[in-house]
Amino acid sequence: MTDLSCTYLGLKLKSPIIAGSSGFTDSVKKLQQLEQQGVGAVVLKSVFEEEITHEYDKALRDEVGNTGREEFLDYLDVRIRQENLGKYLQLIKDAKEKLSIPVIASINCKSAYEWMSFADEIQRAGADALELNIFVLPSSLHRASEENEKIYFEIVKQVKKRISIPIVLKISYYFSNLGQFVFDLSHSGIKGLVLFNRFYSPDFNIDTLEVTPSNVLSYPGEISMPLRWISMLSGRLNCDLSASTGVADGKAVVKLLLAGADTVQVASALYRHGIGFVGIMHNELREWMEQHGFETITDFKGKLSQTSYADPGVFERVQFMKYFSDKETNS
Repeated sequence: MTDLSCTYLGLKLKSPIIAGSSGFTDSVKKLQQLEQQGVGAVVLKSVFEEEITHEYDKALRDEVGNTGREEFLDYLDVRIRQENLGKYLQLIKDAKEKLSIPVIASINCKSAYEWMSFADEIQRAGADALELNIFVLPSSLHRASEENEKIYFEIVKQVKKRISIPIVLKISYYFSNLGQFVFDLSHSGIKGLVLFNRFYSPDFNIDTLEVTPSNVLSYPGEISMPLRWISMLSGRLNCDLSASTGVADGKAVVKLLLAGADTVQVASALYRHGIGFVGIMHNELREWMEQHGFETITDFKGKLSQTSYADPGVFERVQFMKYFSDKETNS
């Protein structure tokens, strides 16, 4: 019988499939349904640093006419922050009470200051780990790439001062030297990296002349980016690796585990097919393992990583010349 159990961040999971941060992880009822489908862990819907800031700004605009007293503004700041955090802390407590699987909190952040006081309270609420979804858009024409990268290390440094539970970073691939950057991050004291996060991308409505969201959900072809980089980084880092983006079905889970991922996070597939799709993904994973004679995840994890594959250069090939030349030869 196949055994899907694995270890991630030092936590024992019954499955490598994790429910990623999304609208499906924002209530205890949904979390219980995900557990019933067999997920190994859940990442709670993120608290957004800018969401709290924006709500504070809105409240100031609404109420600043009532009083200009500084002590009132300080009170308003504290009240809004406590209300937002209070709801999240209660979700963590309720989830830990109702679930038997690990509960990972999530903060979507862009600085090392606005939300820092949340970290220790999240730990006290009982979260098993904290995932930090960080993205600093490298759009400034006057800031060097090293300055952007320092923000990530500063966030890790400050959070590590406050909590002892495992810290995970969910990052993008927008770095001038991604391999070296990820290697250095893995030695910063974090326990895991999630490759890669997705973020808002704009599109243009040419009829209304408005800017609209584009590609909100990931699509299957996007798996190529985490597949390549996890394959190249597997076995070379000082932390665990979790795969995200382009996880459309159980076959995608198999691919990412073969690349060397310790776990695989799913979100877009849940939006497309519902929570019950997790069970289908598990069936696809088990069937594949049975067909190939693998009893455990460790039997095949990393089997197609760069360090294990017979032709390691294939992972670093960036041009299509060989592909098209082969096509022309065979035609």
